Amino acid sequence: MLGSVLLLLGGAPARAETLVEAMVKAYQSNPQLNAARARQRATDENVSQALSGYRPQIVASLSAGLQQVRNLLPDNVVQTATLKPWTVGLTVTQTLFNGFKTANNVRVAEAQVRSGREALRNVGQGILLDAVTVYMNVLANGALVDAQRANIAFLRQTLSNTRTRLNAGDVTPTDAAQAEARLSRGLADLNAAEVALAVSKATYSQVVGEPPAQLLAATPVDRFSPPTLADATNVARQENPAVLAAQLDVDVAQSSIAVAESGLLPTVSVQASVSRAVQNDPTLATSRMDQTSVLGQVGVPLYDAGMAAAQTRQAKEVTSQSRLVLEQVRNQTRTAATGAWVANEGAKVAVTAAESEVRAANVALLGVQREAQAGQRTTVDVLNALQDLTNARARLILAQRDRVIASYTLLGAVGRLDVKTLGLNTPDYLPEVHYYQVRDAWHGLRTPAGQ
Repeated sequence: MLGSVLLLLGGAPARAETLVEAMVKAYQSNPQLNAARARQRATDENVSQALSGYRPQIVASLSAGLQQVRNLLPDNVVQTATLKPWTVGLTVTQTLFNGFKTANNVRVAEAQVRSGREALRNVGQGILLDAVTVYMNVLANGALVDAQRANIAFLRQTLSNTRTRLNAGDVTPTDAAQAEARLSRGLADLNAAEVALAVSKATYSQVVGEPPAQLLAATPVDRFSPPTLADATNVARQENPAVLAAQLDVDVAQSSIAVAESGLLPTVSVQASVSRAVQNDPTLATSRMDQTSVLGQVGVPLYDAGMAAAQTRQAKEVTSQSRLVLEQVRNQTRTAATGAWVANEGAKVAVTAAESEVRAANVALLGVQREAQAGQRTTVDVLNALQDLTNARARLILAQRDRVIASYTLLGAVGRLDVKTLGLNTPDYLPEVHYYQVRDAWHGLRTPAGQ
């Protein structure tokens, strides 16, 4: 459908870039998307932190120093000594039961990870749609510049012909002034189009990561979208990442209630320790003491000043809020899917209408030119017909741009604007890989990426 845009751009470029290539570059290098991926990797660590509640804690201790001892013996005899005591010990603590707090913390962390993955998918959809938008803006604005340049060339020729006819006495000075005015307006329109093109190129570099090369025409992606409005809203409810993330946020909130309630339950732990204390004073009866112990500890909370109760009530309110947010997101998603589907259908009609308008305006201009040459039309009639054709071309270019963007917007609204659906030539980022790399890590300060 963008054949007219390519005609305005002037043929096939020597080194062309496609919309698919632009989306691949954005998917690989966009800083906003990479930042969201890093945030998700940080969220993965919540599971490892929660699982640490099942593992023992081992603490080694060492103390050493100087100790001055002064003893008062019978007959007022004073005995002094300088001791050099040191103690080394090792303590292992294992929690056996903490009111199911660890298990529920793990559930919370895993739900946060799944919710974060959907949020990351939503960011990825947004970046791909941004890439489509900036690509089509550069393509359309370039076509508008070429259309305005063609308009300027026609206006210059019209002004030259009008001045020739003025010298011959065929037209009045008014005709020449009208041609000059239209040329000035055309130059202003060309300048505005060039400014818009420069801005769109800068935005393209920001989103895609590289300045745009020569761009090829893009086509809509209706083949991936639901065929009816009812299908679009149903798919959006089931597959849109914003809805799925909100559902998982409800799971997080519900598990958080159990975490808060665990503060009201007893705790059981076992602690083993071994230590050696040395006085380094030969005058004492015992200069070294070795100690080993294994202790079981049971704690039953009787009253914690109301902290656990308040946290439980708070978690319940947060759960209620999460359910309401989920309903709100579902409504917003349904509205967005409806709007995207209607806009896509409307864009189809707009393109068809604009194509008909361009054909009719082109025929009208040719007819007015012939009639003007025969003296049946004035110069202003020719200028008006040219302006009508220029405006029609601009509307067609923008309608074609909107048509492609609308099809991708619909795909994003239903949750299918991703690498797999579009078949982009790039590896899909899989957050599960990092998750399993760190989930059961017992030690290590370096990230899987080596940082």
